[in-house]
Amino acid sequence: MENILFIIFDIFNFGWVAFLWWFTLKNYSALPDRIPVHFDLEGKPDGFGGKIYAFLMPVLALGLYAVFTYGTRHPEDTNFPVEITDQNMNAQFLIMKIGLRTLFLILGMVFLNIQDYMFRYAADDKAKPRISMATIFLSVVLFVPLLLFITYLFK
Repeated sequence: MENILFIIFDIFNFGWVAFLWWFTLKNYSALPDRIPVHFDLEGKPDGFGGKIYAFLMPVLALGLYAVFTYGTRHPEDTNFPVEITDQNMNAQFLIMKIGLRTLFLILGMVFLNIQDYMFRYAADDKAKPRISMATIFLSVVLFVPLLLFITYLFK
């Protein structure tokens, strides 16, 4: 049952990557030559670049998907914050497999939100992000300590 859930999770996460590529390719021709490429925590762009930067998020998402997939398929090759013993190996590997898949799900939503906002702001400078940048930042930053805490519970 565990493997079936992981396979469903992996397919869903790959769907995020595929959708991000589709979204980028679909909207690329409508972008102006100069687009926002960096935003502050209030959602205001503070860096601009050429429209080729529209492919930055899909490339990052694909790269992270490959790294995370490798890590979940080969947990013995990854680095852990606690010593892996015969007693805690199965629990630590399970936490890592769930944690990486969940982290990628969060990052996939973040990348898609930023890409959507980047495209909408390029067309209309009064556009607002659908999810605030502060919320995005906090969701990723708070997830990592939570995962480390869970890892130490099962050492």
